[in-house]
Amino acid sequence: MSLDQGHMAPPVLDDATLAFAGRVFQFARMGHTEELAELLGQGLPPNLRNDKGDSLLMLAAYNGQEGTARAILDHGGDAEIANDRGQTPLAGAAFKGDIAMARLLIERGARIDGTGDGSRTALMLAAMFNRTEIVDLLLAHGADPHRRDSAGATAADLAEQMGAVDTTAQLRNLA
Repeated sequence: MSLDQGHMAPPVLDDATLAFAGRVFQFARMGHTEELAELLGQGLPPNLRNDKGDSLLMLAAYNGQEGTARAILDHGGDAEIANDRGQTPLAGAAFKGDIAMARLLIERGARIDGTGDGSRTALMLAAMFNRTEIVDLLLAHGADPHRRDSAGATAADLAEQMGAVDTTAQLRNLA
């Protein structure tokens, strides 16, 4: 490394380092729990993010890798880290309709109405994609059906706009 006015230059990532990073993110995506847990136990940062801002937990959550998500959380993974699109792992699970993953994330402290850097909650995404079971789960854990996104739409409004008939009715029937 070279010194520049007393500061060290950022490290240059060689091909081997980049290949290793690619494997780590693939482990999260594909559910290679043992391999990833071993690396986390050796000091791999649990909140490592890729070039799209996806954390290891986001990749595991989005791809339905519950065991891998649990291992990442056990090693200090943060359920509130949003990706570059403002999506949290709970929002990813809601979008996918993965009830087991949503339960795990809620159990491990994911904020029910968390929005990351965006304005849409997990309830809004679940409603938009007609995920009735996820809507029930989120409401049971205190999700606010009256919360509005940056355009002023509620979860019911978004569901209606997307043609999600079941969740529109589910949310419109709330007292």
